[in-house]
Amino acid sequence: MTDNPKHFGKTAEIVAEQYLRQKGYQILDRNVRSAMGGLDLIVSKADTVVFVEVKARRTASFGGVVHAIDQRKERRLVRLAASYLARRKWSDRACRFDVILCHGEATMLKTIEHIEDAFEVPGDDLRW
Repeated sequence: MTDNPKHFGKTAEIVAEQYLRQKGYQILDRNVRSAMGGLDLIVSKADTVVFVEVKARRTASFGGVVHAIDQRKERRLVRLAASYLARRKWSDRACRFDVILCHGEATMLKTIEHIEDAFEVPGDDLRW
């Protein structure tokens, strides 16, 4: 059942994970859920923890990565990341937020758009 949105999103996460592995990222965690929401992928590269939000689009009609994450979603991701870092006692780790946008159909995602450092984290938002 390829029209199922959850299946489509899952497929995009698998493709994004494979893409990141090929780029030399180490997968730390995936689909971390809490009452506040979820983190799709947590990876690392060169001593930086990277929180990756994965979005899947069948068409480009909604815009690219720049339109995939609004400010409310950014704030939620920052809170989730801060909680994740606190649980692991990683206050000294550098981190950033990336977005991967996959375009195409569930059976064949044609393009991957990867934006590193997709948004700024203000001041002390990642401190606990």
